[in-house]
Amino acid sequence: MFPLKNYNFIFIILILLLCLSTGCSTDKIISKKVAREFKNSQVIKQYQVGFALYNPTDKKMIFQKDADRYFTPASNTKLYTFFASLKMLPDLMPALKYTEQHDSLIFWGTGDPAFLQFAIKDKSAYNFLLASDKKLFFSPGRYSGNFFGEGWAWDDYDYYYQPEITEMPIMDNMVTSTYASPNKINIKPKVFAPCFEIDSTQKTGNFQVRRDFLTNRFQYPAVAVKPGYNQQNPYKTTTQLTVEILADTLHKPIGIVKQKIPKDAKTVPGAKRDSVLKYMMLPSDNFIAEHLLLVCANQIGDTLSTAKAIEYITKNYLSFLPDQVKWVDGSGLSRQNLFTPRDNVYLLDSIYRLVNNPEKLFDLFPAGGKSGTLKSAYPKTSEPFVFGKTGSLGGVHNQSGYVLTQKGKTYIFSFMNNNFVKPTAEVRAEMVRIMTYIHDHF
Repeated sequence: MFPLKNYNFIFIILILLLCLSTGCSTDKIISKKVAREFKNSQVIKQYQVGFALYNPTDKKMIFQKDADRYFTPASNTKLYTFFASLKMLPDLMPALKYTEQHDSLIFWGTGDPAFLQFAIKDKSAYNFLLASDKKLFFSPGRYSGNFFGEGWAWDDYDYYYQPEITEMPIMDNMVTSTYASPNKINIKPKVFAPCFEIDSTQKTGNFQVRRDFLTNRFQYPAVAVKPGYNQQNPYKTTTQLTVEILADTLHKPIGIVKQKIPKDAKTVPGAKRDSVLKYMMLPSDNFIAEHLLLVCANQIGDTLSTAKAIEYITKNYLSFLPDQVKWVDGSGLSRQNLFTPRDNVYLLDSIYRLVNNPEKLFDLFPAGGKSGTLKSAYPKTSEPFVFGKTGSLGGVHNQSGYVLTQKGKTYIFSFMNNNFVKPTAEVRAEMVRIMTYIHDHF
């Protein structure tokens, strides 16, 4: 006969084996049922779909459908910018670099998007420059890229979601026009007021400001302005214009000097990084996303370069991904970006562990039925069950993030839909149906 302690040992082993087998069988059941939902979907059969569902607790992929194939990510690209910012940026963003020489203060941009940004309204750099009793000089030349990102659509130049990229952005690099009276609009920054003129040939339709392609000439129709009108138009950026806007805002003269940034240049701390990330994620702000990569580049050298930042991040922080990424901008406006669903879930798993606080992390993401770009996608519930990033272009609609289930599980998913011609609303509805099924049944 076996001693009693041996029976206890055997009993414990059996219990552990039972638990392990139960976990495995649960994953298999989930995989089988999710596969059936995809197979039976008449909507999904009409276009290219990639999907991955991952268990972060067990570190196991539960279900995959073409998860190793490349898809256009659109704003799912912001997940990579989010990850890079967590890895590379301090809690307080670097707002400016500067040095003092005799009676002068010379400063350089860091790409910081928070400077007087309409939602963040950070005034750290503003207050620093305002408080200085020295002569102020801006030194340009750190940014090495074009005013648009690689592969951007040039005919979107006048839309709010595509402002130009600069080393020292101010007020979103956009002109904001708002209702003042039926015959008048307020214009901010004020230096652009002389650039606005009436198009007397257009006397019907809605009030809408348009900008010329290559100049800062803004036109609006000869129709009444309605209360609540609010519009943003990107402006053509130049160093001289940056200085003029800054001088007008500070009510102080600003000079321009060409000087290489010294190694002992000091840093002005700015907005809280996590606040900036939240403002990027919830409305899917392209301006913030692009400039966050420039701030990452600021952390590794003198040149503010999107390409160099991406190369550095990919080489130093993304080697754990199963598939090589093709990543060209910070926002996802470019169709040249290509990621796989399984890369997305492994990245989201890394973010999950890096933040190490689900409540804090989910607060930075759009929540289904509650906030951001997922507010209207899911029905309003007492507790949101999807926290993720959307991504939309013509023929592209994706969601990647975290789904909480009725049984208290947290799974990571990436649902990518490309090359469809049907209305986006139908694609979104089918995606929401499947994610809701996962929430309800597991």
